[in-house]
Amino acid sequence: MSRVLVVEDESAIAELISINLRHAGFEVTIAATADQAQFEIDRVLPDLVILDWMLPGQSGLALAKKWRGESRTRELPLIMLTARADEGDKVAGLDAGADDYLTKPFSTHELMARIRAVLRRKAPEALDSAVELGALKLDPSTRRVSRGEQDVKIGPTEFRLLHFLMTHPERVHSRAQLLDRVWGDHVFIEERTVDVHVKRLREALSPVGCAQMIETVRGAGYRLTQQVALQA
Repeated sequence: MSRVLVVEDESAIAELISINLRHAGFEVTIAATADQAQFEIDRVLPDLVILDWMLPGQSGLALAKKWRGESRTRELPLIMLTARADEGDKVAGLDAGADDYLTKPFSTHELMARIRAVLRRKAPEALDSAVELGALKLDPSTRRVSRGEQDVKIGPTEFRLLHFLMTHPERVHSRAQLLDRVWGDHVFIEERTVDVHVKRLREALSPVGCAQMIETVRGAGYRLTQQVALQA
């Protein structure tokens, strides 16, 4: 389940957004102030933030600039949702690092569409749409992995690991990066844990001839490639 942080000081608007997000299958956290938002970001990095501009304490614009300036939050998907509708404000919001900018009053249908669009671009693993790579298919909505008519028996951690790798194919990911993106950056476990779960994932994929899709890049980490899948 993908996590969304809603930073909004108007409780009615925050609850409206929250209801729609939960109905769509997201896990939602609400922060009414800049300090609360920073606390939630420090606690658990969400998959996306919906950020108001005018907040008690520090402005949403200042938060966006701060998060874009820090390595941990630099790639955090961010949508500004604000009553500030002037062209100059929109430019300032986007220049501060927002991936999208939506003004109030707003359509909840449009907001949900923009959330999905931002996640498709920046965090495809946060969506529940099925992913295919070669003959291998993973469906988050049914928690099913298959190759053709053959199902793959796979554990929950290996499922999340495969989901991330399939949504970021051909890229090399270090153990630290995989820990952050699959286990969550708030979980403190040893990097060798990644090796254990990669081994289990390969064992799960072996019966359908896809174990070699997961490559070990010596000194760098792991990569999922579709070349082997196409050849297999």
